[in-house]
Amino acid sequence: MKRRDFLLSALAGLAFPVQAMEASAKDFPISKSAILKVPPKFRRRSVQFTGAYPAGTIVVDTRRKYLYFVEGRGRAMRYGIGVGRQGFSWAGDAIIRRKAKWPTWTPPAAMVERDPFAAEWAGGMPGGPRNPLGARALYLYQGKVDTLYRIHGTFAPSSIGKAVSSGCIRMINADVADLYNRVPTGTRVVVLQNAPDLDRDDDRDDKISKRRKRFFTLFGGREG
Repeated sequence: MKRRDFLLSALAGLAFPVQAMEASAKDFPISKSAILKVPPKFRRRSVQFTGAYPAGTIVVDTRRKYLYFVEGRGRAMRYGIGVGRQGFSWAGDAIIRRKAKWPTWTPPAAMVERDPFAAEWAGGMPGGPRNPLGARALYLYQGKVDTLYRIHGTFAPSSIGKAVSSGCIRMINADVADLYNRVPTGTRVVVLQNAPDLDRDDDRDDKISKRRKRFFTLFGGREG
């Protein structure tokens, strides 16, 4: 990743100063190859859900780096995510009050003053493939108060599964677009820290990963 792209990706994780304005009037294609840069355990999949949340709820497990969209009847769609780094994580309930496709990103004045890359976009970066907020944004509120946290896309798929942001929840663009299409405004979002296991497939993924590592160690191979 180029230094410019890396810095813009990092800026997207700054939850408190990031503001998103109106969505772009233009639509852009969403890359399907980004998933190849995401570890298998963090790729979208339907799982057996063990949490006690009603269908239609979004549940975020910040420790395991998973977001669940509860489908009901013991099932959920699970997505890999990037979450807040140490000192910027949060937990609690929120509601999606607004949704946007290819949102404009506008850095705050303090960031513009200290960062030349942010200064370049002081008037707002139009929505598009290089925008730090990615293809979609879901705006989280508590009551009528904007938390300034977002569930949004990213053009840095390698950040999925890591604690990299300042509180926002990032997903690859294909996944946030999929979630965007599933949830209406008014959807409840529950963000958990140190949550118990919420799906049985997570244990299976860990066992498969350990078996793969043992296999490659024994036979001197290397994972691709």
